[in-house]
Amino acid sequence: YKIIYVAPERLETWEFKKFCYNAKISLVAIDEAHCVSQWGPDFRPSYLKIAEFISSFQVRPVVGAFTATATKAVKDDILTLLNLKTPLCLTTGFDRPNLKFSVSEPANKSTMLLQLVKERRDKSGIIYCSTRKTVEEVCDLLTYEDYPATRYHAGLSDDERKRNQDDFVFDRKPIMVATNAFGMGIDKSNVSFVIHYNMPKDIESYYQEAGRAGRDGSEAECILLYNAKDIRTIKFFINNPNENEELTEEQIEINKERELERLQKMIGYCQTRDCLRSYILNYFGDTSANYCGNCSNCLTNFETVDATVDAQKIMSCVARTEEKYGRRMIADILRGSETLKVQNAELQKQSTFGIMNGYTKQEVYDIIDGLVSLGFMEFTLGEYPVLKLLPPSKNVLFKGEKVMLKIRKKPKKEKKTDKLNKLDTDLFTVLKLTRRKLAIKTSMPDFVILSDATLIEMARNKPTTEEEFLAISGVGKVKYERYGQIFMDVIKERITDHE
Repeated sequence: YKIIYVAPERLETWEFKKFCYNAKISLVAIDEAHCVSQWGPDFRPSYLKIAEFISSFQVRPVVGAFTATATKAVKDDILTLLNLKTPLCLTTGFDRPNLKFSVSEPANKSTMLLQLVKERRDKSGIIYCSTRKTVEEVCDLLTYEDYPATRYHAGLSDDERKRNQDDFVFDRKPIMVATNAFGMGIDKSNVSFVIHYNMPKDIESYYQEAGRAGRDGSEAECILLYNAKDIRTIKFFINNPNENEELTEEQIEINKERELERLQKMIGYCQTRDCLRSYILNYFGDTSANYCGNCSNCLTNFETVDATVDAQKIMSCVARTEEKYGRRMIADILRGSETLKVQNAELQKQSTFGIMNGYTKQEVYDIIDGLVSLGFMEFTLGEYPVLKLLPPSKNVLFKGEKVMLKIRKKPKKEKKTDKLNKLDTDLFTVLKLTRRKLAIKTSMPDFVILSDATLIEMARNKPTTEEEFLAISGVGKVKYERYGQIFMDVIKERITDHE
């Protein structure tokens, strides 16, 4: 055999060890190498046995370790725990400039999701949910509204998962609603949006899942919807992990602590006012400017204001209510909302009750999120996220330190990079229909024939000769010979019709 692909658990079996001891193995390539590190999102003790396995060889082979989700701490662990010898360390970079990142905290997720899908009706996308139940609910909602959606989670039979995956890959149902069980090994190039209906547990998971959009280089969107309930759900999963006999009690506790740290970073991503792309890249150790011009924060018109007085009001309210409440209750108290919960706790008697009664709930939320982002407060990760003051808040409350916050103004009008005039849009539609017919005839997914990015370039440049056609990105000699004349005939016909 030229290549043997095994799980790390296999390395511990006597028969396999005996085979490897006598075989001439030239390379051991370790995929998902971040699993060796307890700093990583998917620590697996069986990966720690790999180094011992390699050391048992009579002649040590070349060893390579590969991962797409390595922070600096994880990289250091990989080097040490796998005992790599003076390795070449290559990081290709984490930036995907064609991806647009957006974060939103909608009042009603279902309503916003339907609006987002409606605006992207003719596109292929993945909608990630945190639980199987939510997958079922979202998929039912979309199919009820007549959207071509299917579902994927570990609770389905193997046959249904295979069938639903094929429907998605072949664009029979271009919208996939799924848990994080879906995606590994899926390289569907025309996914133009990934929506996270729930906040993921960490930046690593989010970036890996969001990165399944725009694989063909076309512009694609990564949209995250979140609320406080998402934090509670993730915290429940962290505190109630699946039983893993490989892990000791100490390792389980260490994992919980690390997962909570990563969750705080994920919450920070949802609440930052700075560039979202920069936040992700900095997390993975990439340097970047704090402006990308292609995320919801960069495209939102913020103004920096002196929010010291508002900050003092909010901090005082948190302190006077003994750091017992979350964002919603604090906002209700400050705005003077006599809700049943406020009355039952007699919080209307608080001195801070109603001192921000001219503010909307969202405006108070925005200021709270800004204070959390700047490190004056934090959300505790108990059963319910509760606001807690951090030491720097004392400087604001008692020493007059100023708080300068970015407050969002009306969003800028977004630019559209793929500017197709009326004629080009018509041509693009016809090219897609031509590709669909070829896909049906050859039983191949549309994007395997030609990607959307390639068709867009054709619609712009209108190639009518072999030389022009081969100059289009994504077209080689083989594809020209198979499809070139078919698509050039369509282009010539459209040009003739509009002369």
